[in-house]
Amino acid sequence: MSGAEAEVAVLIVGGGPVGLTARALLARWGVQTLLVEKHAELSPFPRSRLVNVRSMEIFRQLGLAAQVTAAAFAPQYGRVRFRDTLYDEDFATAAMVGVDAPVPESPVTGVLTSQDRLEPTLLAAADGAADDAEGDAPLRFGVELIGLAEGPDGVVAELLDRRSGEETRVRARYVIAADGANSTVRERLAIGTTGPGAMGDFTTVVFDADLGRWSAHQPAGVYFTAHGSFGPVHPEGGWLWFGPTPGDVARTDWSALVSRALGTGADVRADVRRVQHWVMNAFVAERFRHGRILLAGDAAHAIPPIGGLGMNTGIADVHNLCWKLAGVLRGWAGPGLLDTYATEREPVAHRTLRQAVANAQLMVQVLQRRRDQLRGGAPAQDRIELPWSERYFAQLGLVLGTAYRSAAVLDGNGTRPEPSGRGRDTDTDTDTDTDTDTDYVPTPEPGHRLPHLWLPDGRSTLDTCGEWFTLLTPDPAHWERQAAAPWPVRIETLPAEHADRCGLGPHGALLIRPDGHIGARWPDPSSHDSTLRHTVTTITGSAPS
Repeated sequence: MSGAEAEVAVLIVGGGPVGLTARALLARWGVQTLLVEKHAELSPFPRSRLVNVRSMEIFRQLGLAAQVTAAAFAPQYGRVRFRDTLYDEDFATAAMVGVDAPVPESPVTGVLTSQDRLEPTLLAAADGAADDAEGDAPLRFGVELIGLAEGPDGVVAELLDRRSGEETRVRARYVIAADGANSTVRERLAIGTTGPGAMGDFTTVVFDADLGRWSAHQPAGVYFTAHGSFGPVHPEGGWLWFGPTPGDVARTDWSALVSRALGTGADVRADVRRVQHWVMNAFVAERFRHGRILLAGDAAHAIPPIGGLGMNTGIADVHNLCWKLAGVLRGWAGPGLLDTYATEREPVAHRTLRQAVANAQLMVQVLQRRRDQLRGGAPAQDRIELPWSERYFAQLGLVLGTAYRSAAVLDGNGTRPEPSGRGRDTDTDTDTDTDTDTDYVPTPEPGHRLPHLWLPDGRSTLDTCGEWFTLLTPDPAHWERQAAAPWPVRIETLPAEHADRCGLGPHGALLIRPDGHIGARWPDPSSHDSTLRHTVTTITGSAPS
């Protein structure tokens, strides 16, 4: 071990989209971070390719939405198509709701883009935010975490530089483990998992080929076929194929395999660029927190890729977590606020996993129906009825309708609601949970995401959120008399027509957390000058309530 211990506020382990988003969010708060990634560079593989509406709202808050959209596919690619082979006609198709076209419930549209395009954008965003906030956000590639020791005041991490062989120590106040499904951190903490586990070995092949004659007039993000799935990689070119890994990997001719998968009618030779083998995992960690160490992304929950929920769930994790870490580190929140991270996000992970597994089962049903149809002698041009009736990717209820119940949310009476049980199926616990439904119904109830409404100045209500609590009210003067220090609180005017839609009286208000979820709601508050202070104190756990 060489050198003295370095010190940092937050150590982030893992340089994928979740770790990079956490770095960018904490940089905006002016929190010093160090991100370590064991690989020598950002991933060159497309990997996660769907950025849903909620993630785009988070990127909009970071000032990145336009940049992400500019590098992405056009909206008409927000569709999946089912074919016998790529050169055949569709026998079924379905839209990715919120990606193929705008939805009125959000100021943004989700996009189809490749992870290798998204990660550099997130990397640069943190660097710029750190400069603006006078923070520090170094990143070390090729550095692996090899040891962790937690004490009362922090965590000591042992790091190995894989190029030089040098070992160093870093002392961090907190650690975010975003190091993937095979998380070293989770393993070292002996945190188990629940769920199906490994669901099979798969391979992704990135290749070049001229496939425009079968795709240009019917674009899609994914073409599901009986011989694996195909998808365009970048708007300017490139393709990927993924399917079950062959038995003899060492002897597999990947170009020939992809060419055969295209079908005999294609007569196209695939020019292979990259090959990646991976395991489709399906699990949720038994706990998301171990003292000062917090799991996020695939380290906390491995979600099968069908439906594009995995990366997006991880981005929502750190959006929930980072404002809480910032509050604790800057002194305006008590350490107990971090308990609400697991309370709020674990139930979401379990629901999302169930949805993704159901997606995979529906996919199997489609292919089985097609096989049965063709075996029965039906003409190849016949279509089949999809088992989800065009609602396979209609998941706005899941991604926008998530409702939190924890100590960081107060109900209409100013009291804390009962927290969601860890891993419990909360959909049956209360009639207000709609986040597993395909439909999203906006609501101003505490715990829910703030509904998107356009303001007179052209902003969305969601644009009023940032590195602060937002108080939305039709009567700012009534609330400006109330002291909010030391908490970061901004007061914004809510037009009367929106106040009516949110069930607010002339002096009512919504208190919005930095992650865009409603922390408290006062339909018609009393004239108490301590209402705001008491509520923020209670939510942040910074003093006894």
